[in-house]
Amino acid sequence: MEVYKKYEEMEDTQLIELSKKENDLLAIEYLINKYKKIVRMKARGYYIMGGDSEDIMQEGMIGLYKAIRDFDESKQVNFYSFAVLCITRQIHTAIKSANRQKHIPLNSSLSLDRAVYEENEDLTYIDTFANSDISNPENLIISSENKTALEKRIGESLSSLEKKVLFLYLRGKSYVEIAVAIGKDEKSIDNALQRIKKKVTKIIEQQEVE
Repeated sequence: MEVYKKYEEMEDTQLIELSKKENDLLAIEYLINKYKKIVRMKARGYYIMGGDSEDIMQEGMIGLYKAIRDFDESKQVNFYSFAVLCITRQIHTAIKSANRQKHIPLNSSLSLDRAVYEENEDLTYIDTFANSDISNPENLIISSENKTALEKRIGESLSSLEKKVLFLYLRGKSYVEIAVAIGKDEKSIDNALQRIKKKVTKIIEQQEVE
């Protein structure tokens, strides 16, 4: 692509330096596209019960982004090796997490009523979401008996994209990581989260008066 022409002759380390020192988003985008095939190749070797290849691919893309963010040339390792390590590590972490969550797909389902952490079964995703920065209705109280119905209504109201964005957000992913994982820009992620906030707030308000 013409927009990437000036990056084609640059070394990976030069591109990373541009991305860090000058906040060159196109340099990051070029690197991500350059190494996307590596992510796809690594993703083919793994499987998550109940998930699909897209789940693994998204986690691999997050690993690639982290490689770009964290690469340190002074460590005397080339970027390719570091990227493969970060991609593999992220995929392994995701698989372990999915196994601990009883093989629930990484982002293909929305289960807001299950525990976020094994060690704290009282804290559910809907509790986390209710208290997050993107959704803060005043004096929000969700009784346990209403959570199942609430979860169902929220799940039915969200688009496939919104479910993926919300799932990754609740797993602590940053806007950039979510954007990289699902192939959207940060503005699209922000817009999706704002739509989710409005939908969830409306559903909660409706449930409170029923």
